[in-house]
Amino acid sequence: MAVAMREVLADVRRWYEAGERFAVATVVNTFKSAPRQPGASMAVSATGEVVGSVSGGCVEGAVYELGQQVIASGQPVLQTYGVSDDDAFAVGLTCGGTIDVFVEPVSRESFPELPEILSALDGSRPVAVATVVGSSGRIGARLLVWPDRRAGTLGSPRLDDAVADDVRGMLENSTTGMRRYGPDGERRGDDLAIFVQSYAPPPRMLVFGAIDFAAAVARVGKFLGYHVTVCDARAVFATRKRFPDADEVVVEWPHRYLARTGADARTVICVLTHDPKFDVPLLKVALRTPAAYIGAMGSRRTQDDRMKRLREEGLTLEELARLSSPIGLDIGARTPEETAISIAAEIVAHRWGGSGCRLSATDGPIHDSAASVRAGDRRQRPD
Repeated sequence: MAVAMREVLADVRRWYEAGERFAVATVVNTFKSAPRQPGASMAVSATGEVVGSVSGGCVEGAVYELGQQVIASGQPVLQTYGVSDDDAFAVGLTCGGTIDVFVEPVSRESFPELPEILSALDGSRPVAVATVVGSSGRIGARLLVWPDRRAGTLGSPRLDDAVADDVRGMLENSTTGMRRYGPDGERRGDDLAIFVQSYAPPPRMLVFGAIDFAAAVARVGKFLGYHVTVCDARAVFATRKRFPDADEVVVEWPHRYLARTGADARTVICVLTHDPKFDVPLLKVALRTPAAYIGAMGSRRTQDDRMKRLREEGLTLEELARLSSPIGLDIGARTPEETAISIAAEIVAHRWGGSGCRLSATDGPIHDSAASVRAGDRRQRPD
């Protein structure tokens, strides 16, 4: 994640701008118990300075020595560290886990795109770096991916296309991790190990209404990679104990909170209050934000009354058309957990242009934008 690079950002920038050579070691994979997650970084300068951490202290000494070797040779290396049979304290992990660490040399000549990455981090703009960390000859090849462009190459146009497509999906959720491909981008291949480092703040999920359905939606929102906020005006219900999976629990009138905090084009808004005194003022604000998705819970009768009230508040037909209500896809959901899956499915389908149909009932490429279909009647939610 971007947080890992921020740990070494100031020194990396200083070394790079001074024209110094250095090495960056990054955790690219972990097995069993590991002290740090993929994306954790440590930087080593040619003069012996070191910043950051890849293991919390277990193998830093060995990684430091490897970093110096990489600076001298100019060749990247993928190294696995686990428990040493002879002495776990020598070069191994005392926790019993295993980590793969990729160490690459960095200089103005070898990494001319680095200033763009640093600029993106400074401005909280999304960018991802896909690096070949395991192959028979492409190790160190790099592809930078933005939402609307890319730079560099991994060695094959078809591979670049496949990786860029997947990386944009990872970047959308600020996901960092390893992916494997064939030499021309075959997703069932295993020839190339490519590590994707995403630099983007996670998108926000705003859940309004501190009800049992909201707790389930918060859980699935976290699973999908969102920064989840639960908001309700009722302090007795909006508590950390009731919503342990949420990143934030806010006690405030929903429409006031949304007006204060705002929403961007990656934000999803789930209105679960189905009470006009809460949801009408809230939706009046929400439908005039650039939020990616806005859904509201309620029966069809509740929705009809809600739409009437919103029209009376002056919302246009175009604004009202942005509202997904009743919220979710028709999967026959009954429980809060099932309903949360229904809502999550609609959010994902909306993001990628999916039809919401069973894949067995469609044809054509699975990952292309699906044609719109008539959704049919959805089951009612609580009113």
